[in-house]
Amino acid sequence: MADDTKNNVDKALEALTGALEIEPTGEEVQLEPDKGVEFESDFEIMEDGSAEVNLDPNAPIDKANIPHDANLAEYIDEEELGRFASDLLAEFEADKDSRKDWEDTYIKGLDMLGFKFEDRTQPFEGASGVVHPLLAESVTQFQAQAYKELLPPSGPVRTQIVGDLTPMVEQQAERVKEYMNYYILNVMEEYDPEMDQLLFYLPLSGSAFKKVYYDQILKRCVAKFVSSEDCVINYAATDLDQAERITHIVKMSSNELRKLQVSGFYRDVPVTSGSVNTSDEVEDKINELDGATASSEDDEHVILEMHVDADVPNFEDTSGIKLPYIVTIDQYSSTILSIRRNYEPNDSTFKKKQYFIHFKFLPGLGFYGFGLIHMLGGLSRTATSVLRQLIDAGTLANLPAGFKARGMRIRDHDEPLQPGEFRDVDAPSGDLRAGLMPLPYKEPSATLMQLLGFVVEAGTRFATVADQKIGDSVAANAPVGTTMALMERGTKVMSAIHKRLHYAQKVEFNILARIFKESLSPTYPYKPAGEQGFELIKQQDFDDRVDIMPVSDPNIFSMSQRVTLAQTQLQLAQANPQAH
Repeated sequence: MADDTKNNVDKALEALTGALEIEPTGEEVQLEPDKGVEFESDFEIMEDGSAEVNLDPNAPIDKANIPHDANLAEYIDEEELGRFASDLLAEFEADKDSRKDWEDTYIKGLDMLGFKFEDRTQPFEGASGVVHPLLAESVTQFQAQAYKELLPPSGPVRTQIVGDLTPMVEQQAERVKEYMNYYILNVMEEYDPEMDQLLFYLPLSGSAFKKVYYDQILKRCVAKFVSSEDCVINYAATDLDQAERITHIVKMSSNELRKLQVSGFYRDVPVTSGSVNTSDEVEDKINELDGATASSEDDEHVILEMHVDADVPNFEDTSGIKLPYIVTIDQYSSTILSIRRNYEPNDSTFKKKQYFIHFKFLPGLGFYGFGLIHMLGGLSRTATSVLRQLIDAGTLANLPAGFKARGMRIRDHDEPLQPGEFRDVDAPSGDLRAGLMPLPYKEPSATLMQLLGFVVEAGTRFATVADQKIGDSVAANAPVGTTMALMERGTKVMSAIHKRLHYAQKVEFNILARIFKESLSPTYPYKPAGEQGFELIKQQDFDDRVDIMPVSDPNIFSMSQRVTLAQTQLQLAQANPQAH
């Protein structure tokens, strides 16, 4: 009987090892289920000599065996993932609704750019559809000026040493500046065009975003422009660090999604593709102005990458604090592709790692800033209306209409008269003037012309920089104080905007330096100038001893301003040579 029992146990163990795909070695093997889930087992020998092994699928997760950077969605039941995704999608829709008024103003103002000519039939067929270029000119001027200042040809990064100045720290600062400028200008191919596009969107919407991260496919750092319509944040939030949710709407093809699944960045689960009814009115308006139409293909996926403070199922903190995570959801299928911790492994404060930078044109009443559309939308619409009235008045005055007596016949009356042409007219009364009565159209009004000039001047005074007019309004021998006062008065608005851009770019460079330290090789790809062996300490160079700053000056934002300051300094030196 003992031999039969032993044989039955051996057969049961053999079947068990075969089911779990374990190669029998004759040694004691400890079974560890896949993906860090610890199952409780109960081994029992039955009366007939068979062995029964019970595995508990509801056993708690052994969190100690899960790596910090693991995809936590792999360790959560599908049903719980579905509930978690539904809650996050509902919060995402609430965040979109909170900024609805800001969006509506933005959408209405986009028509004032004049990108699309309007064929009008009111008040008559062929009425003027021209749009006054006040808004477009202001946006273009700002973009050109900011682009030149924030991205100089030599590189946008400079360094500042914090603390004691020693030759070693000075060399470190020079290496950091040289490497970051090299990486931004040569390796990050998208940086220049993405920044260029950001500076065009920024004065329109008032808010634009940069996303700096390490790309798993490109194997390098990336700084991408994210438009305000694709970065959804609750309008009541104060800033990016305090926002409970930051949702980046990412559109990608099935092939791109599959690449991320194969690389292990997303869960390798079936994802149903299909068109998502996002009802994004801003995107629809931009597509209308561009002349683009939405694709009817179902190959595109709308991915919601949510940087959120949440209680992830089975990973809740015992203190009840919501921890920062990055949750990626396919919006059409409501499938969670990844859940990853968004804080450092040994950080007891659970500080959120930031990847987004908020560029603001003007501070708004809520989270999103105000752009020229919000501030100049009314003036631009008024200027467009007045300009159309002037053009329509000129059209009607040059091509008059009116009444003719019944029975009067004019040859080819439906064709306009050519210069030097005389046509036959049959006038029953014999008097041509008595049979024709033109409507009393007036020439374009001089009063309307003056009103148009006032409106345009008011908008230009707000939106553009007045320092180029200083030379016309100040004599060559004017006192220095007068020149400085006029220059300061004419550059207040632009100085404040440029200072906000300078601050945002500083935040961007510090996030980029953090990712350099965490993700890139610890060695330089070239031999830096200086002592031997410095190429081995790149990772150590990016520490708190060197502060990384934009090369732009927040107080000076144009070449004409620099020239004016230089002339003022020259006048001071000539007036009192002994003091200089």
